[in-house]
Amino acid sequence: MSESPKSLITARYAGVLWGLLGILAFSFTLPFTRIAVETINPFFMTTGRAALAALFALVVFSVVRPQRPNKNQVIRLIIIAAGVVIGFPLFTSLALQSVPSAHGTVVIALLPAVTALFVVIRTGERPSFLFWGASIAGAIAVIAFLALSNGFSGFSLPDIFLVLAVISAAIGYTEGGLLSRELGSWQTICWALIISLPVMAPLTAVNFVIAPLSHDPIAWLCFLYTALFSMFLGFFAWYRGLAIGPMTSVSQVQLSQPVFTLIWSTLILGEVLTPEILIGGAVIIALAFIAVRARVKTISPPSVRK
Repeated sequence: MSESPKSLITARYAGVLWGLLGILAFSFTLPFTRIAVETINPFFMTTGRAALAALFALVVFSVVRPQRPNKNQVIRLIIIAAGVVIGFPLFTSLALQSVPSAHGTVVIALLPAVTALFVVIRTGERPSFLFWGASIAGAIAVIAFLALSNGFSGFSLPDIFLVLAVISAAIGYTEGGLLSRELGSWQTICWALIISLPVMAPLTAVNFVIAPLSHDPIAWLCFLYTALFSMFLGFFAWYRGLAIGPMTSVSQVQLSQPVFTLIWSTLILGEVLTPEILIGGAVIIALAFIAVRARVKTISPPSVRK
């Protein structure tokens, strides 16, 4: 019996919908990190939220016994951990000590295009010209409207940190999406966190001793969010979406993240949301939609573990 049109549509956009749910969780990361690093040491912010997220992963594994990764998968998990557990949190925390959340969003807006580049290098996916055109136009639009709205004062050390954060996340997203097809989405991020725990736990203890302890409860709530959602639950949905794929198309859902982030920055940090920003956001979302609908050729359809 053939599938109904409704089920076919749902299957086609399942990866996009899962990816969008993950991006929604990630969209709070920059503003909450900006608040947290005002009183919490950025190195403790990096190691502490990774260690806490790893404890969440251990709780999950105590209830559900997952498939153990083989040696090759362990190496790939180390790459994932280096990218999304260590690299991205560390570099964004260092950058956001000196620049506002909106400034960080300008550079992080390059993440979809960089992720798509790594996916093309790493996999057999071959996006169409429409995909690349919409993706490049979307990245330019993101940078343009955020730069015009908030100002962009040259290329400084925080910008270098942000570029390194983009590269780290793109590698971690690509490898994580591929490995999720073998281990499962939530299993992949849990294993990456647990593998990083022997390094992160001692560093967290050291940073706790040498860094002044923050007495700001709001900062600690932001810290908790980045551990539970940015580092843990958000990846359940994000890696699930990338695993379903096509990865190059799902990665472009990230083009909507700067819009979400700017909205949260406005509501939480008090920035003004102007009509120009609303128009720019609508353009970016439209370009992301075109990229998502663009044809992507793959060597063979992926088999995705749940």
